[in-house]
Amino acid sequence: MIWIYFGYFVILNPFYWIYYGYNMDKFIQKLDFDLVTTQEVLMLIGLIDRYKGKWNAIEKEENRYLIEMRRRSHIEGTGSSLRLDGYSITNSEIQNLLSSGGNTFPKSSGQQNAKGYYEALELIQNQYTRIELSGSYIKKLHQLIFKYNTKDNDKTGGYRPDSSIVSAKKYPEGRQRSVIVTANSDSVSGEMNELLEWTNSQLRTAKVHPLIVIASFIYEFLIIHPFEMGNGVLSRLLTTLCFLKNDYGFILYVSLEKMYEEYKKSYNEVLISGERNREKVNERFDQWLLFFLKGIRDIIEKLEHGYVALKSRGRYLNGRQKEIKDFIAKNQPVKISDITKELPTIRRSTLKKDLQYLRAEQVLTMIGKGKGSIYILKDNH
Repeated sequence: MIWIYFGYFVILNPFYWIYYGYNMDKFIQKLDFDLVTTQEVLMLIGLIDRYKGKWNAIEKEENRYLIEMRRRSHIEGTGSSLRLDGYSITNSEIQNLLSSGGNTFPKSSGQQNAKGYYEALELIQNQYTRIELSGSYIKKLHQLIFKYNTKDNDKTGGYRPDSSIVSAKKYPEGRQRSVIVTANSDSVSGEMNELLEWTNSQLRTAKVHPLIVIASFIYEFLIIHPFEMGNGVLSRLLTTLCFLKNDYGFILYVSLEKMYEEYKKSYNEVLISGERNREKVNERFDQWLLFFLKGIRDIIEKLEHGYVALKSRGRYLNGRQKEIKDFIAKNQPVKISDITKELPTIRRSTLKKDLQYLRAEQVLTMIGKGKGSIYILKDNH
């Protein structure tokens, strides 16, 4: 049984590959889900892709609200991601740390890693088109996250030297129970190379939908647990990188990390559910995939509400722009020449930029072209 979604193979049955003489792909095998799961996956992907198109149109405006939302999302994401990995840090601390303009060196490990994480996130935002999903760059990002961490410098930038067990505290006296036994240290490099080769190949050929490829990549990365520390925070940066490289730009404006923090118990449980059958023929990551896609659906809803709420507060205008708006309100319709006569202290080049901004913010409407253009207020002003 093959499910196809707009040209992508979404779920592939292993018997299809055997029948047509292909070697079984161990990553593809984990995508052999039942009918109900498959339908839910298709529904979620459809919803996410529809919003992707809508948001990409909004993002082209690049208005003040988007800048504010992006910064807020980065602060929330940094705090949530670090708290998920056990670091003590508040969003207010991060805000104050960033407001210092780099003049204050972070003291606690939480503050040090927050500064590194935020800078890594900014790097990804600004340079994702030039960043390759490769082992060397993943190591570089890992080192960047912890570059201010004076205690654990020897644990960064390289794969772990020994076997690892991911544990979760469960008992009051501090005893732990093992939740994920990760790849043997001798196989980490090989498993990472294999995973990266498969992921890049799938994203390049586009035979499997990119959201499924990204979810699969993050699942495998967390199970392999390639670094001695910081695998969780790095996985969330890699999620952002993969989203941006596949044109899901909305990920910059709402925190997926915050959603993971809110559902931390479920986050761990779905990873464990797949790991139980690690390297067995019946290993599946359907629960992780559904959790991943539902999480994206949830943050899309938050993004939509957040954007509308932010715009409803009223558009930001500086004193000069308010003066221009007030003049137009009293004398509309007006030409640029009318404004320059009444407000001679405003340079013509500045006036044109202000009028362009007021149009982008849906305050004004321009009618006509060239010298004959006139300006009037929008009906809601």
